[in-house]
Amino acid sequence: KTSMAQKNILKYIILGLLNHKELAGYDLKKLFEGEVGDFWSSNHSQIYPELRRMEEKGLITSHSETVGTKLEKKYYRITPAGQEVLSAWMHEPLGSLVPSRDEFTMKLYLIDDPGDPLLARLFQEEITRHQKKYDYLRSRWEALFSTQEDRQKHYGHSLILQQAIEREKQRLQWLLDIQKQSSPSKGE
Repeated sequence: KTSMAQKNILKYIILGLLNHKELAGYDLKKLFEGEVGDFWSSNHSQIYPELRRMEEKGLITSHSETVGTKLEKKYYRITPAGQEVLSAWMHEPLGSLVPSRDEFTMKLYLIDDPGDPLLARLFQEEITRHQKKYDYLRSRWEALFSTQEDRQKHYGHSLILQQAIEREKQRLQWLLDIQKQSSPSKGE
């Protein structure tokens, strides 16, 4: 059921992105690998079939342009019908929270013994993962929102990124605190 719900939401995300400006399928794929991928994962094999369905339903239209000498690029733009569908979705109440599928959390849940030697490795791996994510999000902030003007232009995105940075910082702090508590002998 969740994957179906996610697939449906994909349509609205694509409409929202096309509402900002017209984009080629490749541009959309890049956005899902970058900015959008930071908070919504989508398999890019879903993007092109979704674009076809949306075009058949008249939510978007496309036109081709020749880029360079030979490359034909297909650009998509939202239609008034697409804008209506997007607006309706934007005004809908939020659905229920879906439990995250987090491997670390699941593995930690299954460990009963505080003396389990696996704990130290698990925490170290998780700290490394979240440190990387934190550093990445900070670099995105520097690249996208270093000025007040940038933050005003894409206000919602700046808030989401700010919150993601806070979340990673909090998670790291918690991991480091627990790691410290469970290894007092090391005196680091």
